[in-house]
Amino acid sequence: MTRYLPLSFVEEKVRDLENALFFSTSDTVLKIPTCVVRILRIDDLGQLWFVVPKPMQCIHTFEKIFQAKLDFFRKGRDYYLKILGKAYIINDPEEINSIEGLTEGIKQKARRNELVILKVKITHADYAERNQAKISPRMLMSQVKVIVQHWFLQSGPQNQEFFSRIPANHLVYTPAYFN
Repeated sequence: MTRYLPLSFVEEKVRDLENALFFSTSDTVLKIPTCVVRILRIDDLGQLWFVVPKPMQCIHTFEKIFQAKLDFFRKGRDYYLKILGKAYIINDPEEINSIEGLTEGIKQKARRNELVILKVKITHADYAERNQAKISPRMLMSQVKVIVQHWFLQSGPQNQEFFSRIPANHLVYTPAYFN
């Protein structure tokens, strides 16, 4: 059974997690490198906007539209989100100027080719929650058994003084290289 997540739910989780690992899933030889991104904006159409560092190659040698994956996760959260979609490289100066919701500093750096603006149109989203560890009766009995064994093993002599009183005067040392 396939269930669809409401866009508002996905937006809420993306805003909460903020950061994602960005992957280009294109089959081309030259693709945008994998990197950690921070979502700057989510528009009314559910497109995710973010920037990536400028690759070493000329940006015009990359495909302008390609398949991408975003893995959202955050330490301390009991859920994660995976988004698949179509990524678009935004590098036309007029298009950069018309983007709403991005700071002028980011737009300026994009115009100077210091960074690359990407938008991802979501085609598929997977949401998963981590299950809390459940303790089975068998596991509980095993842990009790270990604790009880530990108590009995520690009931013998534990101080260093016991081991230092072992006589060692009956040792005979015969080096092999003198024979």
